[in-house]
This record gives sequence, structure tokens and C-alpha cells, in this order.
Amino acid sequence: MKKIMTLMLTLSLAIASSQALAANATCTVTAVNEESISLDCGTTAESFKIGDKVKVIKKAAKKQKAIEGC
Repeated sequence: MKKIMTLMLTLSLAIASSQALAANATCTVTAVNEESISLDCGTTAESFKIGDKVKVIKKAAKKQKAIEGC
């Protein structure tokens, strides 16, 4: 009985964790309207579906520090 319960618990956890994974993509903003933004994600756009909620984080490009010579 304990083995069956352990197996069922493990399977339910595996199913729940696979649904919680999010798709990752690096996209470029192509157009901005009053209420919408168009993104170009290349071939990774296939992992998104219509109606998916997406979190967008703006990251500034890193500036390289000047290298001083001797």
C-alpha cells in the first residue's frame, strides 16, 4: 500500500512540475502601439500560444569599461 501511494505521489508531482515550467526566449521589440507591443522572438516563438501570459523585463545593454594600457 505504501509503495502504491509513493508511486502515485511521485507521478502527480512529476506532472505538476512539468506544467509549471516556463518558456524562455530572447526577443526584440519591433513595434509599439498605444496598448500593444510587437516582439520578434525568431524560432523560439513556437513555444508560445495565443493567450499565454508573459512577463517582460527590460535590461539595458552592458557598457564595456575602457581598458587602460601601460
